[in-house]
Amino acid sequence: MTFGFAPAAAPASTPAAANRLLEPAEWAAAGIPLLRNPREVVSGLHARHRPQPATAVVAVLDPDERLRASASFVRRPAAADGWMFRNVLLAQLRRIIPHDLRRRTPVRTAVLLYCREGDARWTEEDGAWMWGLRDACTLHGLRCGAYITLTRDGWQVLGEGRGGRRPHSGSDPEPFATSEAPPPAPRAGGAASDILRRAAAAR
Repeated sequence: MTFGFAPAAAPASTPAAANRLLEPAEWAAAGIPLLRNPREVVSGLHARHRPQPATAVVAVLDPDERLRASASFVRRPAAADGWMFRNVLLAQLRRIIPHDLRRRTPVRTAVLLYCREGDARWTEEDGAWMWGLRDACTLHGLRCGAYITLTRDGWQVLGEGRGGRRPHSGSDPEPFATSEAPPPAPRAGGAASDILRRAAAAR
């Protein structure tokens, strides 16, 4: 099977293209697994990729919701079509992580963060991304995870009603990407601490 972009002669307004999107109710009914801590995932991806409007970030999480791989890319100016989005996402997934097609049940989950103009309400473009993400996950042996929009109003997990004001499309990255393990805290007490305290007091 060959994957590629749809030929330019095929307009995205055809009936077939119009069906290559998912409404929020369809998405919610599809059994998409909920993120345990969506803000942590969003903040981590925002700090790592610093997306601007028209930037998509696809990420793969392990069963403990730790980030295993991610990639960002800018959406080309063309009509929204789930088939084209599927091909782009599948190409990115193949580039950053091996497939899990040999597993009976997927264990890793792909999520998509899309930074765009406008408000947080669902658009047909969002529906096309949802369709594309679901199909790309099936073809790469992954579970289809959350679709998240990042706008000037903040972030929103579509189909779940969960969101927040920060980060948003114009905010600076947070100083600490909470989706990754924090550095170990220094241990207090002991001989080393006593030596350091005496050295500091002698200065």
